[in-house]
Amino acid sequence: MRFSSLSAWLSWQEGLHPSTIELGLDRVQKVFQRLHPSLPPIPIISVAGTNGKGSSVALLEAIYQNAGYKTGCYTSPHLLRYNERIHLNAEEVSDQQICDAFERVDQARCQESEISLTYFEFGTLAALDIFCRAKPEVIILEVGLGGRLDAVNIVDADVALITSIGIDHTAWLGNDRETIAREKAGIMRKDHPVVFSSPDMPKSIEQAANEVGAVLYQRGSDFDWKNGVGYAAWDWKSNKQQRTALPTPSLRGKHQLDNAAGVLMVIECLADKLPVNQKQIKAALLSASVPGRFQCLAGDPMHILDVAHNEGSMACLAELLNSQVCGGNNVAVLGMLEDKDHAAALAVMLPEITHWYVADLDVPRGVKAEILADVLKKLDSNTVVDCFSDVKHAIEAADAGAGSGDRVIIFGSFYTVEFAMQSGI
Repeated sequence: MRFSSLSAWLSWQEGLHPSTIELGLDRVQKVFQRLHPSLPPIPIISVAGTNGKGSSVALLEAIYQNAGYKTGCYTSPHLLRYNERIHLNAEEVSDQQICDAFERVDQARCQESEISLTYFEFGTLAALDIFCRAKPEVIILEVGLGGRLDAVNIVDADVALITSIGIDHTAWLGNDRETIAREKAGIMRKDHPVVFSSPDMPKSIEQAANEVGAVLYQRGSDFDWKNGVGYAAWDWKSNKQQRTALPTPSLRGKHQLDNAAGVLMVIECLADKLPVNQKQIKAALLSASVPGRFQCLAGDPMHILDVAHNEGSMACLAELLNSQVCGGNNVAVLGMLEDKDHAAALAVMLPEITHWYVADLDVPRGVKAEILADVLKKLDSNTVVDCFSDVKHAIEAADAGAGSGDRVIIFGSFYTVEFAMQSGI
């Protein structure tokens, strides 16, 4: 074994490839072919999109778990532990399982001619290797970035799910929704279902489905949800069946009903292979959870952790804040990465926040607090902003300045939430 600990493996991988991100499938496909020349006949669901991927994956995992199926689930990024990325039967796999998989990936990439892999590619191959060996009854894969050239796309999905499309990762995916959606559509396969769960579908999704020959299920025409009658929370209907009196998902926000509606369409597409009943769906809707998605930590002040990091996700966060009674003010602890439209994202949050505590993110692509403060001041010259060298000190200042009933909203990046959790709030 090259390394004896997971942390050593991960540290080595960070410097293995000359760039952090390199879109393309050739290198990863070659290594995977060396690892597993053929895949076990396991149904695979791939989930792409700008916002809503993690929640949709969590709902799918919860539904199939409640239905008694063995599940394999791969997501990214993680918050506190790398093991969060790889689940077997809704449990994080062990350090040893990951290290063993890393060793097999390393051996495969060094066969014949050595192939360089990025950190994400290494992890994706390790997850697929673990799943191929464990042979769960369904595999759920979250696409890391884009779709067409993302490492997850080396395997063919039996069903593809595409969530909402927004402007993000423009350096790699394009500057407009149609171009970005075209990249996300790369997970489609001929004659296989693809579900689009958001009500506002870019035209390029339909165009790509027609070109590939995928079977498109569009929210609003092939399936939809509506508010339930009386005390029933919501109803779902497709062209084949309906599910009524479904409970509100434990995941907070009206947008989670869009995610859940798309997930139920995926469930229907796989019903012949993986049947699920109404009772199992209801239980899963009530139990599914994802850390860092409007995660409320009781106290005075209350802390709310949210990985919202672009305009779409911040609009959802603003809506959630508006929908709940607050006895005081909302103050923000913010840290962001550079590959975002900061002005567009922060503009939707500006009316909700009375005081901003902005932190440097000391990570690759992290933005300095002063830059974000300038953006906020340009949006509104009266904005109250303080800058800090890290998230921990920003939180301490926000807590010290908060009054009774105030809420401290910690958001802007997965890293911001990770550092907040590490600070022990």
